[in-house]
Order: sequence, then C-alpha cells, then structure tokens
Amino acid sequence: MRDSDLFLLVLALGAGGAAGIGVIVTDLLLAGLRWFAFGIPRSGYLSDIDVGRARVLLMPVAGGLVVGLAAALLRRWREREVVDAIEANALFGGRMSVGDSVGLVLVTLLSAGFGASVGLEAAYTQLGAAFSSRLGRSIGLRRDDVRTLVGCGAAGAIAAAFNAPLTGAFYAFELIVGAYTLQTLAPVGIVVWHEIALSGSDYLAFFGLGLASAGLGIVVMKGVTSTEALFRRQAVPRWARPAFGGLLIGAIALVFPQVLGSGHGGILRELHSGFDLPFLAGLIVAKIIASAVSIGSGFRGGLFSTSLFIGSLFGSLTGSLLARLGPGLGIDPLIYTLVGMGAVAAAIVGAPMTMIMIVLETTGDFTATIGVMVGVVTAAFAVRQWFGYSFATWRFHLRGLAIRSPEDVGWINDLLVGPLMRRDPPVIAVGLPLDELPRRFPAGSVRQVFVVDDQGSLCGMIDPTGVIAPDGGGATKTVKDVISEASSFLLPGDNLRTALDRFRQAGQETLPVIDNAEDRRIIGYLSEAYVLRRYAHELERHRGTRPDDAGIFSPEPGAYHPDPEPGQNR
Repeated sequence: MRDSDLFLLVLALGAGGAAGIGVIVTDLLLAGLRWFAFGIPRSGYLSDIDVGRARVLLMPVAGGLVVGLAAALLRRWREREVVDAIEANALFGGRMSVGDSVGLVLVTLLSAGFGASVGLEAAYTQLGAAFSSRLGRSIGLRRDDVRTLVGCGAAGAIAAAFNAPLTGAFYAFELIVGAYTLQTLAPVGIVVWHEIALSGSDYLAFFGLGLASAGLGIVVMKGVTSTEALFRRQAVPRWARPAFGGLLIGAIALVFPQVLGSGHGGILRELHSGFDLPFLAGLIVAKIIASAVSIGSGFRGGLFSTSLFIGSLFGSLTGSLLARLGPGLGIDPLIYTLVGMGAVAAAIVGAPMTMIMIVLETTGDFTATIGVMVGVVTAAFAVRQWFGYSFATWRFHLRGLAIRSPEDVGWINDLLVGPLMRRDPPVIAVGLPLDELPRRFPAGSVRQVFVVDDQGSLCGMIDPTGVIAPDGGGATKTVKDVISEASSFLLPGDNLRTALDRFRQAGQETLPVIDNAEDRRIIGYLSEAYVLRRYAHELERHRGTRPDDAGIFSPEPGAYHPDPEPGQNR
C-alpha cells in the first residue's frame, strides 16, 4: 500500500484533518488563557480591546515567569533542540518528535496567552507536522512520502488557522516541502468592501514599497537576533528573562496596546477604520520592538501573523502619506495596506506565493492581488539579493545549520567517506632514500604520495613530480627531508559535506583517509573531483526531473556547482 498514490492521499487527508482539530483545540486553550489573564471574551482580539492598564502591565510579567519556569522544566526533561518542520524535512527526512513538539506548543500557548507579541502559527504547524510525521513513520512510509505528509500537516494547520486552503497549500509548498504540486483549489469566500482600481503610477509605487518592505523585513530579522544576544549577555537567569521581557512589553503596551498578541485584531482595525498617522508611525516601531523583545527574552512564537500586522501598518502609512502628498492621484490607502501586508510578510517569512494567496483568499479581488504580487515579488527578490535568508533560515544559519530552504539535503549526511574512498593509497616510508621515489612512483603516475612513519601513521604528503632527485654528493637525503607539513585528512565516518569543506580548507585535490585521529593509519584516499561528481549525481537523483529555475519561487540551488574535468579519476 505504500506504493499507492490513493493510499497516500487518504493519509494526507487524515493528516490535514488532524492538524485542523489541533488548531481548534489550541485556539480554545488560547481563548481560555486570555479570558483568565485579560478577561477577553472568546470572540475578542487582544490587540483590539481595552483590558485595563494594570493587566496590560502585570500579565506579561506573570506570563513571563510561567513561560520561563515551564521552559526550564522542559529543558531538564529533554535537553535537545526542538526540530521544526523545515529542519525536519531538510535534514532528517521528515522525522519529528511528538513529545518535543507538544512541549513547544505548550510554551508558545503560554506566551501568546499572556500577551507576548508573537503568533501561534509556529505552534499550529509544529503540532500538525509532528503528528503527520509520526503517522507516516508508524506506517513505514519512505523518506519522500514522510516529507510530503509533514507538509500536509503544516498545510492543514495554516489553512484551518486562516480559513484559507490555498494559503495553507502554498505555505507547505514553499516552506515545508520545497516544491509545487498543485492538487485541488478551493473557492474564495470573502470579498473586499469596495472596488479597487489601479493605475500605472500605483504599480511603480508598489515596486518602491516592495523594496522598502524588504529593508524593513531585514531590520526586523536582525533586530530579533540582536535582542536575543543582548538578553544572553545580561546577568539574568535564563528562566527569569521572559519575565523581564514581559515587563518591557507591558510598558510599551501602556502607550500602544495593539502590540499585545499576534496582531489579528490590529489588522482588522487597520483595514476597517485605521489609525492616525502619528500613532501609526509609532505603532510600527513599537510592534517591531515588542516582537523582538518577546522572542529575544525567551517567549516562544512565530512572526507569521506579526509580520502581516507590521506590513499592514507600513503599507497604510505609505499609502496615507502618498495620498496627502498627491491628493489628485486618487490613491486608495486600502490597496497599499494589502501590498505592505504581503510584502513585509514575504520578506520575513520567505514565502511569496503564500502571501499572494492569503490576500487573494481574504479579499477575493484579483485586481488587488495583482498589485500585491508586484510588491511581494519585489520584496522577496530584494531580500534574497541583499540578505539571503528568511527568518527561519536566518536562525538556522546562526545555529550553524546550512539550511536555506526546505529542499531535502539530509541525504548528504548519509553519504560517508568510508564507502566512497579508494583503498589502494600510494604510500611511502618516511625514511626511504629520496632517489627511490622516482623508481617507486614514475613521473605522471600519481599526483600525491602519502608518507607514513615506522608505525604506519600519517606524516604528510609529497608530490613526486616536484621532487628533485639528489646528485649523489653529500649526505643521502630521505623522504623526510622533502615532505610537506602534516596534511589534512578525512575519517571514514565523515559525510560528504565535511569532505567538501575539508578540501576547500586544505586547498588539496586529494586527501588521505585515516582510521582514527590518534593512530592516524592510512586506510584509503579520496579526491575532490570524485566527491564533486558524486555530489552532483546524488543531487540530480534527489531533485529528479523537477526543473530548478533558481528564482525567488524555488529553493536555492546547492552550495556547490561541480564541473570536474573529463577523465579525472577518484
């Protein structure tokens, strides 16, 4: 049954349905927490309701203490980093831990419930993807099928959270699976409340707004990581940092209460009634700072809906300013709000088609969607050129993980040096007379010879073509007199990525493979040309026949572009 497309489709439907149920349960728990902390009814939004100054100031602090203690307990229970859906699909073939994911969801729920300026989308997708991963692995699905099922769980979660099936599908395609395979399209339900008309000057302005949104997105991403580093440098226990961050968030919220929560209510208010220009400009800065403090101090959550809110504010500010500067241009601030919302979110989240689809599904207006597309594509392209990361992949980069997209690169860790190496290394003893070298290895027979001592341990390498035989006068020279410094080496358990990095650092075309770092006995050797050919072959095999246009709508190509010379051997 694992070979049946119909069976996989049934599993995908089950994964999406389970993810939707998870979103409903999570939302109910969130509503209960916010009712307890702020007295908000289930239908209300934290960012669009007056909850009183005392609660605004105190609840984020209390929530910070709860989050800090809960996170400390979870770290004692499971010390490892939680693997999210992007990392799981890129490196681990879709393998995720349900226990780790439930713990992450709990901390995220507490963070959002007590007013941290973060969204729950990361919790939704984590839960849906983790359950889908468990389902696929329990049935024994293949690696690619498990990855697809993880994408289905994440798609179902986003579709349920935003009531937007197309958005959920493209979210999975762009951020979780890394490929587009359109299945079914659902009808659009919501329409904008007045007709939108665009002119040529609007499209030019959307291009500029896209560039500005890219710059703003980069500022937000770097601001979050800089704030994290700032909190780590403070002499505050890790468990107490969220409480300190909560105090700062509460202080900001006394002036700008809309910074509390993810910003869903703030988006609705901005779209329907808007804010005064001075307050709007201040709210943009306040929301960026509150989000950076929330994540930097230890609250858990994502920037998906937060980036939509910041973008809507930024677009509205831009449209309102242009309308005042050019009253005769007939500028509609609403479309600028939508363009800014999509462009800033695409810059931060890194999913341009997802942002285009969310505007299409929430407005039902194709004219507005085309305008949004201009800003979104511009922002996505600019961030790729200027920065090269989305928020998720930027954090992976800071952790030392080479992940720039959800495309499956975990297979490279399964290709080890041991099975790839040649087992007939050209070896010579360190005490051998030098005039024996050309007889053992005639000119042109080998490029590198590995030198070993009496115990067979690696001493270095020499190039026989560069050694000049002694003329017979003076003391007899040995190989020891001409060897280079101790060479770099590979171990049988090193993977292809490590080998490629080692070749680049050593500047050598061939490296020896030794049994271990202590004994250093040579058991084989490997050439860079063969490693590059094998990498290219495996990369092509895993990509299959899917074209890679290397554009902003597809994952970046691999870090290496091998083009070995014909005739090179291992």
